[in-house]
Amino acid sequence: MNATDWTTVPTRPDRPEATALLEEYFEEMVRRYHGRPVRPGEVAAAMADEPSDDLAAPTGILLVAHRDGRPAGCAGLRYRPGWAELTRVYVRPAHRGHGGGAVLLAAMAERARAAEVDRIRLDTRGDLIEARALYARHGYREIPAYNDGPYAEHWFEKVLS
Repeated sequence: MNATDWTTVPTRPDRPEATALLEEYFEEMVRRYHGRPVRPGEVAAAMADEPSDDLAAPTGILLVAHRDGRPAGCAGLRYRPGWAELTRVYVRPAHRGHGGGAVLLAAMAERARAAEVDRIRLDTRGDLIEARALYARHGYREIPAYNDGPYAEHWFEKVLS
């Protein structure tokens, strides 16, 4: 794992490379949730139900991670009063296991600190075992539910120092 192979760049969610990554993120979420191939229209419906347009200034940020110069992942941060919500953490399968998740989490923590946010929260599903392990390895601790999202089964928080 070599984090120096990775760079992150703030990108608007409507930019083509960001849109492609977000579509892949939602495709994986839909496929894993249902345990079957994605059906026509499901990704578009999921993206409409959970829009990403607020992952841009002033309400948030979307980072696209590049590995060896190619778009390889993304993560979003929504600013809330006193805290921020991490969302849309995704690394393309061909780039997994090479430190991209860690790079994205560190970059988001830096952005949150710069925005004077003292904690990052997130929710995730029970079937996303790898994601839950990633968050735990990087200092996120499970907390009681802070929202009632339809797919939220685990809630995490990291207090920034």
